[in-house]
Amino acid sequence: MSSGLKQDISIGENLKILRKRAHLTQEQVSAKLEILGFHPMSSDILAKMEQGRYSVKISVLLALKQIYKVDSFDEFFEGLSF
Repeated sequence: MSSGLKQDISIGENLKILRKRAHLTQEQVSAKLEILGFHPMSSDILAKMEQGRYSVKISVLLALKQIYKVDSFDEFFEGLSF
């Protein structure tokens, strides 16, 4: 049995937009995530999240909301449909 949720719709492009809106590099975000206790969290992993090639954990999404200073989780899912 799988221990994680698999994404079926990518929020990668929205993650990239929010990171750039916050004026942060992938290296800066990965460093902030590591400070918050997410190990390992390299800029390569973050790049894969933004490309939709790496599933985003809910705990990481909560941290990114704080790092990107967004008001609502809606911003992570803006423009997505199924």
